[in-house]
Order: sequence, then C-alpha cells, then structure tokens
Amino acid sequence: MNKELLISAIKTSVLAGEKILEIYNTAFTVELKDDHSPLTAADKAAHELISAELLKWGFPILSEEGKTIPYEVRKDWEYYWMVDPLDGTKEFVKRNGEFTVNIAFMDKDSPVFGVIYCPVSGSICAGFNDTVYSLNKLQASDLSENKLEEYTLKSTLNSEKNEIKVVASRSHLSPETENFISMLNLNGDKISMVNAGSALKFCLLAEGKATVYPRFAPTMEWDTAAGHAILKACGKNILLYPSNNEMKYNKPSLVNDWFIAR
Repeated sequence: MNKELLISAIKTSVLAGEKILEIYNTAFTVELKDDHSPLTAADKAAHELISAELLKWGFPILSEEGKTIPYEVRKDWEYYWMVDPLDGTKEFVKRNGEFTVNIAFMDKDSPVFGVIYCPVSGSICAGFNDTVYSLNKLQASDLSENKLEEYTLKSTLNSEKNEIKVVASRSHLSPETENFISMLNLNGDKISMVNAGSALKFCLLAEGKATVYPRFAPTMEWDTAAGHAILKACGKNILLYPSNNEMKYNKPSLVNDWFIAR
C-alpha cells in the first residue's frame, strides 16, 4: 500500500503545482501571517487541493496551512500526512522559481516517504525505503508501481577529494550558518557554496550535488519531513545541532531545532 500512497502523493503534488502556477502567472497579492511570513492565494489553493486528494486515504493531515490542530488531538496519531503546500513562499513572491510542494507520509515521529515537487522546473524528487526517485511531471501523469522503478536516481556526486559543497538557503542565511562554513574552512577542505531556495536543498543533497546543509535558523516540521525521508532513502540524515540526535516529528511544538543535513 505504501507505494500506492507514494504514487498518489506524487500525482497530488503535480496537481497542486498546477494550481500554484495559475496564480504565479498573475498579479497576485501577498498577505502577512502572524509571524510576518508571506501568504498568497497559491498557498491556500494548493492546501485545499492537497487536502481533498490525500484525505481520501483516510489519514489526517498536518499542514503549513492547517497547523492549528492541538497537540492533544494529534499526539496519538500513528499514520498521517505532513504537508507544506507551498514551501518557499518568499521565493514565490520573488518569482525566482525556487519553491516546492512538499508531501511526506509519517509513522508516528518519523517519515516513511517524501515527495518534493518544483512546479516551475517540473522536477520531482521522492524517497522511499532505500530508493530515491527522480522524474518530471510528464512522467508522473501515467505513473504506476512498475514504472516507478524506471526513475531510480543514480547519484551524480562528482566533487574533488576534500571538497565540501555547502548548500544554504537563498533567503535565510544566518550568522551562525556563516560561522559554521568558516569553521569548515579551518580543516583545510575546499569549500564551495550552492544556493537554493525551499526544500530544493534536500534534493541537491540526494542527487550528490551538495555535501552538507547546515540550518541554524527557524524551520517547521513540514519544511523538512519530505526532504528527511528522501535523505534517509539514500543513506543520509538530518541530525539536530548540537545534540546530534535524529530529527523527530509531531512534537508539542512544531518548530524544528537547528540541524545539519548530510
């Protein structure tokens, strides 16, 4: 059943992306949420579509746009969806194309599989068990369990020895992150920077186009769950900093601690 759910999540992400692009190509307006982060009609439209599609499976949804569910209600959930209908709203507003739809399927406090879809490029990255899949929206249109295996990702890592490719947020590079990068320089390794918005950073790690993603700035659980699943599918992980414990989900507070993904 999990692969059926994965295929459903992939197809749903593409449908949500279509809704997002309809608004992306208009003169949309931007609201500010209570935390002063941006909100657009695209966030709302994608949330409504994803909710309608995924709730058909009978599992609850914890979403960026539906985050008011009390912990007392959700603390005993076993299986559920973790969704960010539009990750990278700042990138959406800037119209740089680096925003994504993130869908993860969760088992208690851990991700089972994850899907990250970039509507502008049409690229899809997904991870389940020990396999990462890379495909595009056209290939997703008639996706089946048999066809899914055709899109198994082969790592493209081609770094020089002792080269560390640090992927960092295009909109959230904190002083602490800059300090971490400076510390890497002290080891004598060659350091190069790769900038990317939203959950695309996890895709770059999975594809071998980046080595490490340090995040010493606020994130929410739905920002990382899909990417976490993808990383685990290729033998990588998200570890909290400085405890070095694996990131967990559906906590009383949905805010993540600082982390390093690699």
